[in-house]
Amino acid sequence: MQVVAIIIFLFFCKTAEFRKTSLGSSRSKAHNGRANNGRRASSTVKRYAPGLPCDIYTYLHEKYLDCQERKLVYTLPGWPEDLLHMLLARNRIRILKNNMFSKFKKLKSLDLQQNDISKIESEAFFGLNRLTTLLLQHNQLKVLTEEVFIYTPLLSYLRLYDNPWHCTCEMDTLISMLQIPRNRNLGNYAKCESPQELKNQKLKQIKSDLLCNEDEKEHVAPTTQVSGRPTVVKPEADSTLCHIYVFPIQTLDCKRKELRKIPNNIPPDIIKLDLSNNKINQLRPKEFEDVHELRKLNLSSNGIEFIDPAAFSGLTNLEELDLSNNSLQNFDYGVLEDLYFLKILWLKENPWRCDYNIHYLYYWLKHHYNVHYNGLECRMPEEYKGWLVGKYVRSYYEECPKDKLPSYPDPTDQDTEDDTWEKIHRDHLAKKQSVRITIVG
Repeated sequence: MQVVAIIIFLFFCKTAEFRKTSLGSSRSKAHNGRANNGRRASSTVKRYAPGLPCDIYTYLHEKYLDCQERKLVYTLPGWPEDLLHMLLARNRIRILKNNMFSKFKKLKSLDLQQNDISKIESEAFFGLNRLTTLLLQHNQLKVLTEEVFIYTPLLSYLRLYDNPWHCTCEMDTLISMLQIPRNRNLGNYAKCESPQELKNQKLKQIKSDLLCNEDEKEHVAPTTQVSGRPTVVKPEADSTLCHIYVFPIQTLDCKRKELRKIPNNIPPDIIKLDLSNNKINQLRPKEFEDVHELRKLNLSSNGIEFIDPAAFSGLTNLEELDLSNNSLQNFDYGVLEDLYFLKILWLKENPWRCDYNIHYLYYWLKHHYNVHYNGLECRMPEEYKGWLVGKYVRSYYEECPKDKLPSYPDPTDQDTEDDTWEKIHRDHLAKKQSVRITIVG
C-alpha cells in the first residue's frame, strides 16, 4: 500500500512538470511569435526607408548632408533646411519632382550623380537661387530643356555626361544655353546617344539646325511662352523682300513686310536693321551671327514672346536695341550677355511680369549702369501693376541681408518721363553725328 502511494505521488509530480514545460514552451512560442512579427513589421518599414541614417557635418563653417549609397528614392522630411551642400550620389532616385528641393534655399551644391534619374520636372529646382554646382552625370536622362534651370541663376558648374541624350528639337534650348560663351563650365563632355547620325557629338558643339527635320518644323505650332523651349518656325522669308539704303549709313529696311522670321542672307556689312511692325513672335539662337557690324536693331511692334538666350550671339558692336511694343514678360538668363557695347535699350509697352524670372534683366541693367533704358514697369500680376521693376525686386529681398551688388546708380529709382528719355536719345545721336562730321572734316 505504501508502495502504491509512492508511485501515485511520483506520477502527479511528472504530470505537473510536464504541464509546466508545456506552458513554458507555449509562452516561449508566443514570445517568439511576437518577436518575429516585430521583426517582420520592422523589415516592412526598412523596405521604404533608408537603411542607414545620413551624416550631417560642418566643414569650414559650411553644413553638409552626406546621404550617398542609402537606397533613397526621395528626399526625407527631417533634413535641416540650412544645408549648403547635399550629397545624394549612388541612390535610386528616378524622378526629380516639382519643389523637391524648394525648402533648401541656401543650397550651393547638389550631387545627384549615379542615380536612375530619367525625368526632371520643370520646377524641380524651384527655390535654389543660390545653387552654383549641380552634378547629374551617370543617369538616364534623354531629353531636357533650359526651362528646368530658370530657378538656378547662379549655376556655374553643371555635369551632364554619361546620359543617353536624344538630340532632337526638344533639346534645342538646352543645347543653345550650353553654347553661350560665358557658360563654359556647363555640360562639358555630354554627348548625343541618338539619333544615329548625331551619335557621339558633343552637346557643346552640335549645330542647333541639325536637331529638327523639316516635318518637325512644320508641325510645331507657336505658343505663348514665359520661358523655356521656343517654338520652331519654318523659314519663310529672305532679305530680298527688304530695301537697302547706303546713305547715311548701310541700312536694311524690312519694316511692314509681314515677316514671321528673321530674314536670311542679311548683308554682313549692314549697320542698321529695321524689322519693326512685322509678325516675328520669337527669336531663335544665333539669328544675327553673320551681321557682326550691326549697331542698330529695331524689333519693335512684332509681338515677340520669347527670345532665346543665344539669339543675339555675335552682336558685339550693337549700340541700340528696340524691343518696345512686343509681348515680352521677362528675359531668360543669358539673353544680353553678348551685347558688350549696348548704350540704348527700348523696353516700353511690354507686359513685364514681376516674379522671380524678371530678376535677370533687372540685375543685368544694374550692373551695366551706362545702358540707358525705359519702360521697365510691372504689368502683371495685378498686385504689382504700375510698379517700377526695381521697386519690386527690392521688395522681394526686403527681408534678406544687405544686397551684395555694387552700389551703382539705379535708374529705376527715378520715374523718368518720356521727354527726358527722348532728350537722352537725341543727345546720344547728336554726339555720334558730331564725331562723324569731325572725321569727315
